[in-house]
Amino acid sequence: MIEQKHVYDYDIDLTSDTAPARVIRMVRRGSKVLEIGAGPGSITRHLANTLGCDVDALEVDPSAIEILKSYGLNAYPGDLNNAGWSEEIAAKRGKFDFVIAADVLEHVIDPWAVLAEMKSLLDDDGQIILSIPHVGHAAVVACLLDEDFEYGPWGLLDRTHVRFFGIKNMQALINDAGLVIEEAEFVTRTPEMTEFVSHWERIPSDIRSAIQRNRFSHVLQAVVRLRSAKGDERGIDLLSLTPSPPDQEAVEKWTRTMRRHAKSRTEVDTRSTFGATPVYGPKSSLSGKLHRLRKKLAKRFAK
Repeated sequence: MIEQKHVYDYDIDLTSDTAPARVIRMVRRGSKVLEIGAGPGSITRHLANTLGCDVDALEVDPSAIEILKSYGLNAYPGDLNNAGWSEEIAAKRGKFDFVIAADVLEHVIDPWAVLAEMKSLLDDDGQIILSIPHVGHAAVVACLLDEDFEYGPWGLLDRTHVRFFGIKNMQALINDAGLVIEEAEFVTRTPEMTEFVSHWERIPSDIRSAIQRNRFSHVLQAVVRLRSAKGDERGIDLLSLTPSPPDQEAVEKWTRTMRRHAKSRTEVDTRSTFGATPVYGPKSSLSGKLHRLRKKLAKRFAK
C-alpha cells in the first residue's frame, strides 16, 4: 500500500523564487530556530540539514508531528488559536534567534496575538520571518468581481484560510506588533500562473486591464524579515516597494503547471456576471410610492 503524501509536504528548490526558498535563504546558518505551523517539515528539514540550525517546531496536526519527530526534531503539539501556546516552549527552550511562520497567520483567528507571542520568544537580536499570502492578487480580485470566491484544498483561497491581507494590512500588522521590516521580498505570479487561470481568462479584457493597474496585482506572497523596533524607528515600508516580474523560467513552469491543474478541475459555474453596463431590476410600485411620499414630506417640512 502506497502511503499518501501529506498535503503540505513538498520539495523546495533553494535557488527558486518560491516563498519557502526565500524564507530559508533569510535564515543565518547555525541559528537557533523555532518554526511554528511547521507541517510535515518541508522547510524544517532544510533548516536542520542544509543550514545546520538547532530547530524546534510547533504544529497542531498529530500526523505532521509524527513526521517531524521522525527527523529527530523537537516537535511540540500546540494550537495557535489558544493563548499561551508559547509558554511551554519558552520554559523548555528559552529564546530563539529566529521564529518563523511561513504561510501560517492566515490560518489563525487572531494573527495579532500570535505575532505578539512570536515576538516574546526572540532573544535580544532575534528576528521573525513571515510569508503571507496576498488576497489582493489580480486573479482573486477577478474571481470576486465575477461573484466566485471559491475555496480549494490549497493556494490563495485554501479552505482553511480565515484571515486575508492586502499589502497595507500586512504593514499594519507588523507595525502594530512593534516590529520593523529589515528585508522584504515579493513572490510574483501573473494570473495565468495561478490556480485561477480559467476564471481569469473568462473576465472581459477591459476589466483585466483595470485590475492590473495596481502595481501589487501580481504579488502572490510577501516574505519579510522583522525585528523589534527601537524607539520610533521605521523600517522598510512595503508600499514603497515595486515588485519585480517573475523570471521566464518561473513563468513557463507555473503557467504549464496551472493549466494542467485547470484542465483537471470541474468548474462549478462558468456563467459570467459581466455586462456592458450595470443592470438593475425594475423598481417595484411600492418603492415608487415611498419615493413620492418622501418628496411630499420633504416639501411640507421645508415650508
